Amino acid sequence: MHVIRRMTRVVSTVAMVAGIATPMAVEAVRATPSAASVNAGSIAIGYENNGADPSIISVANKYFQREMGHDVRLKLFTSGPAALTSLASGQLPFMCGLGMPPVIAAIAQGVPLQVVFNQERYTKDAGLVVKTSSGIKSVAGLAGKSVGLVIGSQSSFELATYARKAGLNLSSVRLVNLTPPELQSAWATGRIEAAVVWDPVYDFLVTHGGRVLMDDSKLPVTATSFNICVANKSFASKHPAVARAFVKALGDGVSYLQNHRTAALGVMAKAAGISVATAKVEIAGYQIYSVSDQATAAVLGTSSATSATSGTAQSLLNNWRALYRAGTITTRTPKSAGPFVNPNYAK
Repeated sequence: MHVIRRMTRVVSTVAMVAGIATPMAVEAVRATPSAASVNAGSIAIGYENNGADPSIISVANKYFQREMGHDVRLKLFTSGPAALTSLASGQLPFMCGLGMPPVIAAIAQGVPLQVVFNQERYTKDAGLVVKTSSGIKSVAGLAGKSVGLVIGSQSSFELATYARKAGLNLSSVRLVNLTPPELQSAWATGRIEAAVVWDPVYDFLVTHGGRVLMDDSKLPVTATSFNICVANKSFASKHPAVARAFVKALGDGVSYLQNHRTAALGVMAKAAGISVATAKVEIAGYQIYSVSDQATAAVLGTSSATSATSGTAQSLLNNWRALYRAGTITTRTPKSAGPFVNPNYAK
């Protein structure tokens, strides 16, 4: 799944993320990189600013360079759909911070992607926010209202799930397709009365005249929103050591959060352009997965043979069914999502 709180401040802050000079970042630069990237060439990694998130620690502290070599280029995207062209062209062998729908859209178009790291499950950091002045009291009350969302992202799936449970026909809702920064602006100008979005814009709406109507904690695990990292299957199979180093770098971010929580909150706040207090609230709204969690039944599966029954694969299938029903994608849901989930690089 996911982007900008104080727009001008954050855009400039995030643009400099790769050069943030925290003590840990300096240490990471001085460390000898692994040999994983030998013969792999220049490596591009895409990511999103999802607010307080362990992957932003890996970016800020230069763990990708430490684990994969110095010839790593980081590219910021404002949303998952915005990254699809680069993913489809093969320019990005790795991408983080994605929701399921953009990944499904890419796979449906024949892009050889696999989920290699499930970063976290949203619980309190994403959902449906309504303006207190709108008079909307329930999901059914969205009929005739303007709702902002990133069509083709996790927000499409969440809104469809909320609507189905409430018996709301989405054809009665005025859907406004916006990027997260545009969504924040539309909220401020009164163009929309409700929104389905994730942090940090989610928190902005809540603190600027919004009320949470539904959040992801109300959804079952297999229907909820995840931030996931994908690899180009062709690239990763040719360079498995690079893929393992990529996963290791992500795990380093989680470990830093677990072992240096106060410092980690400061790193995430600076990188995401938010306050430490906000970072603390946001990180509490996730169920975060470490490297050791990846190869378990609840996350990616214990092996390639069991990946199809993993929590991530089941969520992917449920997202796919919802997107197909909504007409967002025209490719029928496959019988199994096992081929699109790979726990082996986390072992």
